[in-house]
Amino acid sequence: MFLYSALKARAAEGRPVRVCLIGAGKFGSMFLSQVPTTVGLEVTVIADLRVDAAKAACRSVGWTADRIAATRFMEDGASALASDDVDVVVEATGHPRAGVAHARAAFAAGKHIVMVNVEADVLAGVALAREAKAAGTVYTMAYGDQPALVSEMVEWARCCGFEVAAAGKGTKHMPHYHQSTPDNVWEQFGITPEAAKAAGMNPKMFNSFVDGTKSGIEMAAIANACDLGVPSDGLLFPPAGVHDLAHILRPRAVGGVLEREGITECVTSMELDGRVTADHLRWGVYVILKAPNDYAAACFKQYGMAPDSTGQYAAMYRPFHLIGLELNMSILLAALDGRATGAPRAFTGDAVACAKKDLPAGHTLDGEGGYSVWGKLVPAARSLADGALPLGLAQDLTLKRPVSQGQVVSWADVDLPADDWLVAYRRQMEDAERPSRAA
Repeated sequence: MFLYSALKARAAEGRPVRVCLIGAGKFGSMFLSQVPTTVGLEVTVIADLRVDAAKAACRSVGWTADRIAATRFMEDGASALASDDVDVVVEATGHPRAGVAHARAAFAAGKHIVMVNVEADVLAGVALAREAKAAGTVYTMAYGDQPALVSEMVEWARCCGFEVAAAGKGTKHMPHYHQSTPDNVWEQFGITPEAAKAAGMNPKMFNSFVDGTKSGIEMAAIANACDLGVPSDGLLFPPAGVHDLAHILRPRAVGGVLEREGITECVTSMELDGRVTADHLRWGVYVILKAPNDYAAACFKQYGMAPDSTGQYAAMYRPFHLIGLELNMSILLAALDGRATGAPRAFTGDAVACAKKDLPAGHTLDGEGGYSVWGKLVPAARSLADGALPLGLAQDLTLKRPVSQGQVVSWADVDLPADDWLVAYRRQMEDAERPSRAA
């Protein structure tokens, strides 16, 4: 109620919330489709390396010619976000290097930033959140995407007095998907190459959803925002329908699959034999509640939840997420109330580069969704101790020595370019984390 009333007041005063969108891909297009029907919200500038494609995206989501003509289109994101008529920056490029650079430019310009770019958030979000706070601006994850939605559910659960035994999302995954490449991604994804091409779907980008990378990245973002742990050796991806969430996502000590309470996990919509899991949560998110007392446990059952056999664990879930169609919540909370819809609190989980196949010395890594590596979720403490290479930096680096399939690539395995500002920024974040962990 507060946000919409404040938004209408801003509209009546002729002071709309003004947005700079960087990246007019699928997520950005979904957001743009909501702009004409949102009172008090304007997109003043759109930055995209392909300006013509950005204008075409606006037309495809129903923007009128007059609205397009009234909007500035630029190639350079840093110049666009620095404009005087921008209150909130939406970073939706999906490229970690661009995301970190744009976030830092936004802080310097005194602008709030909504980081749709989860890759950038996991690579350096702890440092970015710290920098935003020092600048007096809001750094926030994107509402509508799973990390922000899970963060909201975790916050709700804790504020209501529940312990959080697990939290995460659903997806479609099979063990062999870790070796998926852009060549066979559509077979795994479940559509034809022709249909994918007609829909303008990028095989490398969508392969990151299939091979487990995006799940690892998003679970790391959730862990870092919610002060939750992560599995010690990667996501398990257990099959689970909504009726079975509480039974499966509980500690092994009481019959579940988790090594302990308080961690993130993804459930898959596929059984190991290839059957589709009944009542699956492929498009949704969940939180597993633990009752603080017997009375609360009894209420789980009385009010129609499906508790586990002990009666202590129950699932609250959201069956769908609408990504860019819901993004306005992050923009408006930042602009009107100075609040984030989830942001990193600590470096708890990391997404690191893991070899999809035996990689010889001299091989050049091709980054997220490619042929070389997938993103494995590991505890940040393990990543630091092992010197693991963050997935967000595993692009265009050459191996100095061979790496076996299933092995995590380390900093020592690659030739690092001299004076790379992003490498330096990440290493500074890592160095800042080590003393606190030693203490």
